Amino acid sequence: SRALRAEGIDIAFVQDNASLSADPGTLRGLHYQAPPHAQTKLVSCAQGGILDVVVDVRRGSPTFGQNFGVELSFENGLQLLVPKGCLHGFLTRVENTVVTYKVDDFYSTEADGAVHWASCGIDWGLDNTPVLSEKDEAAPALDAFDSPFVWEAA
Repeated sequence: SRALRAEGIDIAFVQDNASLSADPGTLRGLHYQAPPHAQTKLVSCAQGGILDVVVDVRRGSPTFGQNFGVELSFENGLQLLVPKGCLHGFLTRVENTVVTYKVDDFYSTEADGAVHWASCGIDWGLDNTPVLSEKDEAAPALDAFDSPFVWEAA
């Protein structure tokens, strides 16, 4: 939190979450929480390793539809800050991977949503079909997604 504030980022996190994926090649995402429960997330990997990905879906954003990914692991100690208005997902690299994340708003079932993982042009580096939840497998494609997020210039 101090390191974020030193960079001019002041976020009050209200909830800590953890996700355990037993199998390598487990893909979770691409998820979002719609307004008024949109969330900023700070993601890290407490055990194992992941490719962590964000996709900008803020209407009017100069980077709308673009994605960014980074390898997170306990060993490299990196974290990824996912802003409101971005989809988030990850692919586990090894078995028994634990992903932890802090959020600045509480989870809301009504605000929960997903966009299909294969519809955003992300290079997941997959050799096989990933392990998916029913929710993630059935998610709509990005081109069918009516984003509730709007970009606001600083």
